[in-house]
Amino acid sequence: MMIAFNGLQKMSSEIRLNPFNSAIETGVRSLAILVASFPETCDLERLVEMDYLTVHTGDAPGGPESLHTPLPLRAGELLVRRGLIEKGLNLMMSRRLIVRIPSSEGFSFLAGETAGPFLKSLSTNYARELIDRAEWTVSKFRDETTQDIRRITHRLFERWSTQFQSVQNGEPQ
Repeated sequence: MMIAFNGLQKMSSEIRLNPFNSAIETGVRSLAILVASFPETCDLERLVEMDYLTVHTGDAPGGPESLHTPLPLRAGELLVRRGLIEKGLNLMMSRRLIVRIPSSEGFSFLAGETAGPFLKSLSTNYARELIDRAEWTVSKFRDETTQDIRRITHRLFERWSTQFQSVQNGEPQ
């Protein structure tokens, strides 16, 4: 029997870490976005939208192939993404890779001094592709407001919902 709890999976008496959708995974993605955005800051709402588009660049107009497989029900990802990203930000802040900056509107986040060198030290193909996607996403959407980006992702969700309902009802796409 497997029990999932806060990034840990317990199988019988054995505990093993699950890196997927963990604080480390979302923290590294946020870090890549913040390094690509530097010296600009991002608030949590913008990071949530940018994180989604970094993982699913293939959904964006003119975007490169998505980093993760485009599953049909990925629209629900935004519902859980915020909490995961908060945990990742906290982890990266505890390692001084990300700095939280207070303002009258709330908090924004900035890549710390060691963030760039840390990312450059990651050498797996996945890490390199993640950094490339984060750079593409920031470059593509840098001049868009967070509200404009949210409108784009919501339009994508509406399109997927319609396509998924058509497939469920046996209608051609």
